[in-house]
Formats: sequence, C-alpha cells, structure tokens
Amino acid sequence: MPNPFETVWNVLKTSIDNTNEPKSPLHVIEVGDIWKYLTLVEEFIRYEEIGLNTTSDDEVMELLNDVIKTCKSHVKRLNEFMKKEGIPLPDVVSAKPNSNPEAIPLGVKLSDDEITNGIAFKLVTCLKTCAKGQADAIRNDVGMMWIQFYSEWVMLGTTLKTLMRKRGWIKVPPYYYPPGAPTQ
Repeated sequence: MPNPFETVWNVLKTSIDNTNEPKSPLHVIEVGDIWKYLTLVEEFIRYEEIGLNTTSDDEVMELLNDVIKTCKSHVKRLNEFMKKEGIPLPDVVSAKPNSNPEAIPLGVKLSDDEITNGIAFKLVTCLKTCAKGQADAIRNDVGMMWIQFYSEWVMLGTTLKTLMRKRGWIKVPPYYYPPGAPTQ
C-alpha cells in the first residue's frame, strides 16, 4: 500500500513543477527562515547526541537515531541549497563525543522521560518553523522544501507520541469540563 504522504507529495510536486515559474532571487525573509531553521536543526542534533550519551533504553536510542537521521538529511539538503543560492552557512556547535551512560552521575543525567519530552518540544519548534517558512515562501521550490520537512516531522511525531504514551511520559494538560456539561 502506498504511503499517503508520498502520494500527496508527488501530486504537489508534479503540479508545481509544471507551473514553469521563473526563478526569482530569494527574498530576505525566505533567507532568514532557511538560515534560522538550519541553525535550529543543527542544535537539535547536539541535543539528540546528548540523549544518546545518556540513555540505555533501546527504544529511546532507536528514536534518537531516527531523529538524527532526519535532521542530518535536512542539514544536507539545506547546505546544498544555501551554497547554490549563495547564502552563508551559520556557525554551529561541533558534534558531541560518545560517552558511557553509566558514567554520568544521576543528578546530571537526563531521564528517558526528559529526553523524549525534550524531543517533543524541539519537534514542535521545527514544525512551527517549517509552517512559517512555507507561509513566507514566494518561490515554489522553497515552499515545497518546507512542506517536505514538515511532513517528515509529522511522521516522526507519530512515532514519538506512540512511545511516550506507551511509557506514560506524555505530558497532558488538565482536562476541561465546561460548566453544565453532562457528567459520565
């Protein structure tokens, strides 16, 4: 069975590719959104590396590796795009060295709950940044890039939410019961 996101993506890409849009220069907001997002994703990778150095849970490590893979894919595509467009690349923090999770003192070590909730927070930040970038985009190729990034985060978010719900780590606000609502 075909992936529904892939099908929608292919339809969108085909219709946009057929518009014969003239290639205009990027405007300042498009450049700012791209530059900011690249910096955000690079910093996200550092957080995930810290998580990998902290956890010994196989499912959390698998999730972290999936998120790192997605982030590195975005970084690669953005680096190529920015170089092609003449946009200077941001300075980023270098990769974290590997360490033994057992060697980290408990008062310093992130719990798996903290790691996954940190990923959730950063994932929401990436989703919002992609949505803003897409809304700000004038050029179709830039808009399509944002839609693709957004779709990849949605897929990862589903996996993350499933793991967090399974382990009881998801943070749920208090339920709202409007006055006069029937009680069960």
